[in-house]
Amino acid sequence: MTKARHLIIFDVDGTLVDSQNDIVAAMTAAFSGVGATVPSRHEVLSIVGLSLDVAMARLAPELETAVRSEMVQGYKDAYVAIRARTGAAISSPLYPGAAQILADLGKAPEYVLGVATGKSRRGLDKLIEAHNLEDVFLTQQVADFHPSKPHPSMLLAAMAETDIGPEHTVMIGDTSYDMEMAQAAGIRAIGVNWGYHDRAKLVGACRIVDRFDELSEELDLLLSAEHE
Repeated sequence: MTKARHLIIFDVDGTLVDSQNDIVAAMTAAFSGVGATVPSRHEVLSIVGLSLDVAMARLAPELETAVRSEMVQGYKDAYVAIRARTGAAISSPLYPGAAQILADLGKAPEYVLGVATGKSRRGLDKLIEAHNLEDVFLTQQVADFHPSKPHPSMLLAAMAETDIGPEHTVMIGDTSYDMEMAQAAGIRAIGVNWGYHDRAKLVGACRIVDRFDELSEELDLLLSAEHE
């Protein structure tokens, strides 16, 4: 009997890579550029995963839309400048164990890997190139072409692209937005406890892992329940 294919979709920032320093620095530049009060590090990290226009609206609801649009561009420009100085592999390193789990899952014929991220196409391409992940993700969903998380558009597109249904799909992420997105798409989710939202916010996760080396076992346990 042929095993069903399973689609494993990863968030990126806070799940696969630790990009918090770049994000905070770019957001600081964006706010400073329009003379607005810079939000705290905690406030900035709380919106990681959202599309930039939605994130700016949450961080600065009192500012006019035109000003927030200027801040979005300021953030993008600052982020590109930061990456040019340091390189994505250094400024946004993979979390310990991330490269190994991607290699292990990628070798398993029953798994198809994807990403669903608030990053732009350009930002994701740079990151994938820096970490030599060009052949890892069959489906790559980015903020350029979808509504912001937690809208399920990215997950629905990933399932359609790979022809794998929600019953065989799992989302892995570090924020409440990832968990809500998975619920909205009718799929299961595994939360990771090393990212930018506290464990208590990962409501809806079927399981929560503290290290990448726990993930394979948790996936096996979760997906084996399909046959019980």
